[in-house]
Amino acid sequence: MKGTSLDDIIAAISTPLGHGGISIVRLSGSGCVALANEVFRGGDLTKKESHTIHFGHIVDPKTNKDIDEVLVSIMLAPRTYTREDVVEINCHGGYQAAGKTLEVLLSQGARLAERGEFTKRAFLNGRIDLSQAEAVIDLIEAKTDLGRQSAINQLEGGLKKKVYDIRDRLLSVMASIEVSIDYPEHDVEEETYESLKEKIGGLLEETNSLLSSANQGKIIRDGISTVILGKPNVGKSSLLNFLLEEERAIVTDIAGTTRDTVEEMINIGGVPVRLADTAGIRSTEDLVEKIGVEKSKQYAKNADLVLLVIDTSTPLSAEDREILSWVDREKVLVLLNKIDLGTDFDTTELDQMFPKENQISISAKEGTGIDALSERLKEMFLGGEVESSEEVRINQVRHQTALQQAKESMEKALHTVEIRMPVDFVSMDLMEAYEHYGEITGDSVDEALIDRIFSEFCLGK
Repeated sequence: MKGTSLDDIIAAISTPLGHGGISIVRLSGSGCVALANEVFRGGDLTKKESHTIHFGHIVDPKTNKDIDEVLVSIMLAPRTYTREDVVEINCHGGYQAAGKTLEVLLSQGARLAERGEFTKRAFLNGRIDLSQAEAVIDLIEAKTDLGRQSAINQLEGGLKKKVYDIRDRLLSVMASIEVSIDYPEHDVEEETYESLKEKIGGLLEETNSLLSSANQGKIIRDGISTVILGKPNVGKSSLLNFLLEEERAIVTDIAGTTRDTVEEMINIGGVPVRLADTAGIRSTEDLVEKIGVEKSKQYAKNADLVLLVIDTSTPLSAEDREILSWVDREKVLVLLNKIDLGTDFDTTELDQMFPKENQISISAKEGTGIDALSERLKEMFLGGEVESSEEVRINQVRHQTALQQAKESMEKALHTVEIRMPVDFVSMDLMEAYEHYGEITGDSVDEALIDRIFSEFCLGK
């Protein structure tokens, strides 16, 4: 976002382009109401009260012809998303109305907003911190209700309050160290070391607690990377179609029908799953199918979870055993499919490789066993019961990295205390932890990082 200025009036379409009921063109910045008024016919917007909506038409100032019939929302600083004056023009949906409206606003002096620039202004103007700004992305991209709730909690300042509380306590500890340094005539050294050990230990424990939520937070935010694996015709595509509740993959009795990977994001019992249906694993001379098989193996290697589908209507085959010979069994759930056929399948060989809880009987055709699959996913990746959405949860890798660095600084401080080194060394380590915590909220990050974070936003947000 180099070259951008808070003095500019920025404008962008804030809704997806395409057919729909409405499209919203948003402006922000000092003077945006007057600028919008130049292309609005329906009353003087500059004389309207804040947080009011007005009916009228957007007109092309060059031709004086109507562009669209609109509703214009006026919101005056500081009670706005950006803490600047904001105008939102509600046009009819589609490609033309919003696009032409934006065009005339730019012709009158507005500048096209950069990605995430509205939210960046909210951050720079002090309405939200950096963790709340990132929660906006998480909310937009939430894949489950739990993901939405987690993002809302962070947007409302749950993580921010926790970080500020820990930073305040770090400052308090450093202040007490400064007292002991500035007033050495007071014989408080032993008391200082003991109290430091207790206080730093408590802060370290809270940091570890936050870090422990990172894996769950990442899963809730990004989903479990999952591959459906198996030999041809075991029901992989039928399983995918059932989970998606649509005919996404082609299902036939012909081996090798699925040659490329079909990927979808789905919600299984509240757990977001990035699901890939792969080509059936078998020896083949077909060049295209062979490429698909190799791709399936690569997906399985990189996935968090492999759903290995076994056809229970027939005994284990050489192709099944070949897959079992190279798959990482630690991340496999065996799905014993086609139980609706009522065949007596011998699991003795599988029992030697997988615990019973990782073998789930299903019918991809009828949907039997999907609830059991859902519960096992929660147990494996979310520890069974999902924590309350009110809990502070680490969703971003950036936050996790900052916390890990803060933890290491605190551990160094604690070690310094335990070996009774001068307390000013302790203060230096704690200052490092303080700065790392500040990276989460944006209190101690450089402009390049801020630009990179907001460049990941969509236009208009």
